[in-house]
Amino acid sequence: MNMEQQLQFQILIASESHFHYAETICQEMSESAKARGTGIATRSPDYIRDKMREGKAVIALSDKNEWAGFCYIETWSHGEYVANSGLIVSPSFRKGGLAKSIKKKIFELSRQKYPDAKIFGLTTGLAVMKINSELGYEPVTYSELTQDEAFWAGCKSCVNYEILMSKDRKNCMCTAMLYDPKDHYEPEETKEFFEKKSKVLERLTRIKEWKLLKPFLRETGGGGPTVKSFFSSIFPF
Repeated sequence: MNMEQQLQFQILIASESHFHYAETICQEMSESAKARGTGIATRSPDYIRDKMREGKAVIALSDKNEWAGFCYIETWSHGEYVANSGLIVSPSFRKGGLAKSIKKKIFELSRQKYPDAKIFGLTTGLAVMKINSELGYEPVTYSELTQDEAFWAGCKSCVNYEILMSKDRKNCMCTAMLYDPKDHYEPEETKEFFEKKSKVLERLTRIKEWKLLKPFLRETGGGGPTVKSFFSSIFPF
């Protein structure tokens, strides 16, 4: 029996009654990004509260009313594109499938609020790719995402931003995934594809990371490659 089965979570559309969790959510987002060696768009507690006030966020609470997880909706290109951003699960409740339940809830909320919008995401993790595939997302090129400057500005806080810009925003460490309500495979099909190709996708992700990082390596006098200081603490070789 996994943790999600052992514990009963409430997964709710966040509201003003959840404002007091905003500081904790922001702090955990920051700590999680540091631990992964990646960056996320910096969000303030006030920004999180705005999402709660607007009904554009989902929050998970334990049976003891402890904060357990969170995710929110952002819109781009005048509502043509929607992103489910800031997915975070409290360290106390990880490894139990809660992230999947939150993603499903925020996806359903996005479809309800923006039925004609394309829902997209950028991720470096195969676990998130798996969850997305079960919802009907498909891997796509960056050109199929929103070109809204405000969205790409959010990448500035990521440690890989230099790579993104060196590729003219056409590629980076993240994999782009998209759900197009007007043109998409059924979730069963995208799930089956991911399960069959997960090992291949994992290898391709590693190859992609190496190819993107290679231009940022330099040779030392001793003949061995080292990483520029910008990346040395993030990608140990």
